[in-house]
Amino acid sequence: MIRIPITVGCLILQAACATTGITEKDSGMHGMNHGSDTVNFQTGIELLPDATGDLNWTISTTNEAAQAYFNQGIQLRFAYGMDASARSFREAYKADSKCAICYWGEAYALGAYLNGAMSVEKAPHALSAINKAAQLAPQNANEMEQDLIEAMLVRYIENYDPSKRRKQDQAFAEAMSKVHAKYPDDLNIAAITASAWFLLEERMGTRDLNDPDVIRIHRILENALEKDIRHPGACHLYIHATESTSQPELALPCAKYIGNSIPGASHINHMPSHTWNEVGRWGDSVRANLQAWQSDLKSAVGKGVAIYPTHNLHMLFYSASYDGQGAIAVRAAKDYATSTGDPTHHALTLIRFGRFEEISELLSRPESEAAAAIWDFAQGYAALRAGSVEEARDFLQALDNVAHTTTETLRFHPATQILGTLAYILQGEILRTNGDLTGSIESFEHAVAVEDQMGFDEPEPLPFAARHWLGAALLELGHYEEAANVYREELEDHPHNGWSLYGLQTALTAQGITDRNIDKDLEKSWARADIWLRSSRF
Repeated sequence: MIRIPITVGCLILQAACATTGITEKDSGMHGMNHGSDTVNFQTGIELLPDATGDLNWTISTTNEAAQAYFNQGIQLRFAYGMDASARSFREAYKADSKCAICYWGEAYALGAYLNGAMSVEKAPHALSAINKAAQLAPQNANEMEQDLIEAMLVRYIENYDPSKRRKQDQAFAEAMSKVHAKYPDDLNIAAITASAWFLLEERMGTRDLNDPDVIRIHRILENALEKDIRHPGACHLYIHATESTSQPELALPCAKYIGNSIPGASHINHMPSHTWNEVGRWGDSVRANLQAWQSDLKSAVGKGVAIYPTHNLHMLFYSASYDGQGAIAVRAAKDYATSTGDPTHHALTLIRFGRFEEISELLSRPESEAAAAIWDFAQGYAALRAGSVEEARDFLQALDNVAHTTTETLRFHPATQILGTLAYILQGEILRTNGDLTGSIESFEHAVAVEDQMGFDEPEPLPFAARHWLGAALLELGHYEEAANVYREELEDHPHNGWSLYGLQTALTAQGITDRNIDKDLEKSWARADIWLRSSRF
């Protein structure tokens, strides 16, 4: 038997997703070091009325263009369109050179945010902008704007060192808390304050609702949302602040409204899916990410702002996989592969939907050893389904070798966890093909054990669950009660997914049990599916 080491890796947020203008591209690894940290200061940005919403932050200016660009800048900042935001604020103070709060906006957009630290390259620009804001403030800013500028001054220093930024982040959070206490009814200030405290938290991993730091962030955001559930900045953060807790449903009201609050900002369109996935509303997640992808495409003609486009594709094929929408899932995974040069997710999605002939057509083996090992898994699985057990064993051996030795990470996860899960799945299927169902169940149990070590991530790295294989094998062996328990456990992780509901229904029927709630849930969950279910795995 393969013995894959079960390790728990430290999930550390690295750097910001790069943004390059109206089209803000990334390499597909949301929250990872996506690309350039530069801002194109030489290129202006147009007003984007088709992409922005109705959030209005009235500032100290009589210049209509400055006001319009400031509104655009703060909306895109709330949407994590950081480059487009910074450039919008720059256009604002170009229209009104005495607009102190416009310079503050640029400094804010250039700084750290939930998905990444400020780069060394951006640091002097941010410092220069906030110093200019402070210079102009006494004569050109109202009291609230002066307070915001004063709070931002503690955030930036000469000779910025990213490894020591926590001191400045802490000081900024404390300063913003004072501003928030002074203006408790201002929703924009509430969102900025919550964001400042969020920077001091680990981005990944589960969140304890009883943690005082989590309580503080939730209280700030909930008080704001009681006043306006449609505020994009507060809703955006609240979804992130609840998605990895035991009660992601807390953000359901936000998920209902946020997608259209900044209609052409693709990351805002996408954000409801973080909640939809956690509560098992897979079809809603698919729709949210289709809307996000439309905004990504519309950015080419100035009617949208593409923010993390490959992350939107990733969430799309992940949610479509759990919703049984094979055509959408495979198309999105293929577009992801085209955009990133990484065919692994395309291969895994083809496995999910049993499209094995297409896997053999994926001829370009990735260069990264971990990605290549996933490619080996897919090729081995397809070979097995084509009747070549020996070829499948060869691919398994290659996969197993890397699973034992690699030090790479995939997204935030040690590659050993993902590859270990896949190796045990492939081994189990080989044993099953050879008639050793007992041995296959043991392998699938190991796959589940390794998979369970993975930390929280959205989306998860695999478009399927190891329990889909374990449950199916238990059904074949006639262990119906055990199978039912496996599927119930899986539904706790991925509520209302048809793969597990079908398996559970099958297990109950075999025991002479009829559960109308399960039947109705399966019918509803599979209403948009384009495949016929005959097992929880192909």
